[in-house]
Amino acid sequence: MKNIILLLLILTSTNILAAKVDTISVFSAAMHRNIKCAVITPENVNPNERLPVVYMLHGHGGNYGTWVNNFDTRELADKYSMMIVSPDGESSWYWDSPIDANMRYETFVSKELIKYIDDNYPTIKSRNGRAITGLSMGGHGALYLSFRHQDIFGAAGSMSGGVDIRPFPNSWNMKDRLGDKTTHSANWDKYTVINQIHLLQPNAIELIIDCGTEDFFYEVNEKLHQALLKKKIPHKYMTSKGAHNGKYWRESTLYHMLFFNRFFKTSN
Repeated sequence: MKNIILLLLILTSTNILAAKVDTISVFSAAMHRNIKCAVITPENVNPNERLPVVYMLHGHGGNYGTWVNNFDTRELADKYSMMIVSPDGESSWYWDSPIDANMRYETFVSKELIKYIDDNYPTIKSRNGRAITGLSMGGHGALYLSFRHQDIFGAAGSMSGGVDIRPFPNSWNMKDRLGDKTTHSANWDKYTVINQIHLLQPNAIELIIDCGTEDFFYEVNEKLHQALLKKKIPHKYMTSKGAHNGKYWRESTLYHMLFFNRFFKTSN
């Protein structure tokens, strides 16, 4: 009987702290269609409280439900009293594609989605209340968008990100977005994260970047780290044993959310 009572207490307390998940459709004027997104809001929030938001981008083959269904994002939203927004990025790499007008995800995430979330949820409506991160394709997207929109995001991260796309010319639908690398090499140089570093100024944005040492993106992450050091851009860079998989990302997510929580606490 005591064990049953204890189990009921645990289940009851879990339900009390269960963050709310909304599945919404946000219209993109840039793409002339609705984009699905998952929005997590923590429980037991003061009605007058404004919340920071972490935008979390999925990897290639994922969708808007990836972060909600496969990671402890609801628990983390409750733990840190922050919102989490996960848009469907399809196989866009979060670019405004120069060859496909149906893929304008830089505009969608950095402008249309943020405006919708700020207009419809109790958010902190400034860069001090916004962070962005993601895994794999989403890690690339988070750094690409944050480097290019430092007025929008105050902190950013990448987990196992494809931070230099050029060694992978035939992978993950990238040539569908940029054109074949042999005939559109300028696009591949222009749209890769590592070539966006010139946009950064020291201390302009808080950065956390990590990758497993057995990951096929490990080498390009090492090169990004060295490039940031050369330009004297402060950033937290972590590596540990791990591959390109959920086991690694579940651990990585904990570090990213702790990092962003500290950023929000010191910035607001």
